[in-house]
Amino acid sequence: MSSGTDDEDRFRRVYAAEFAPLLAYAVRRVVQPEDAADVVAETFLVAWRRRRDLPGDGEARLWLYGVARRVLANHHRGGARRQRLGDRLRQRIGAAFAGDPGSEVPARLDVRAALGRLGELDREVLLLSVWEGLAPREAATVLGVSPAVVRSRLSRARARLRELVGDDPGPPGHVPGVLTVPAPKEGR
Repeated sequence: MSSGTDDEDRFRRVYAAEFAPLLAYAVRRVVQPEDAADVVAETFLVAWRRRRDLPGDGEARLWLYGVARRVLANHHRGGARRQRLGDRLRQRIGAAFAGDPGSEVPARLDVRAALGRLGELDREVLLLSVWEGLAPREAATVLGVSPAVVRSRLSRARARLRELVGDDPGPPGHVPGVLTVPAPKEGR
């Protein structure tokens, strides 16, 4: 049995000698070069964890190729799963917005542009309150600020949004047919 220092030294030698050939092996088997770097990193992570199992220097490359082959198989399966998930999400999103008659309404585009002109915290406070339906206390928890800051920012964001949209918003917090900005909920 070898000591931990000997195993670490052997791992370092194997890493130095086999990194470039292993990277070339991975690059030839993936679509994106960044993926090859991930494959090599994962392969050497396995090798580090199993450094006591690393064969002698003459066989180390073959052992690493075997590990890399399994890492690549996992990578390809994961990519296929991500692709299927992405396809399902795109279908759901498409279905959700296909029936949205206001998606092309100029007023909606005005609101989106106005939201983009708000400060980041003001925009996030407004979106968490309006679109996510969070009370100031809840939004404060998400943002890591006090509820008082959320209430203040929400009031300021509503006023600035009305100013930027430029048309009569009707009742406080309302943009006709597009966005309803309710008064903050207390407590909850």
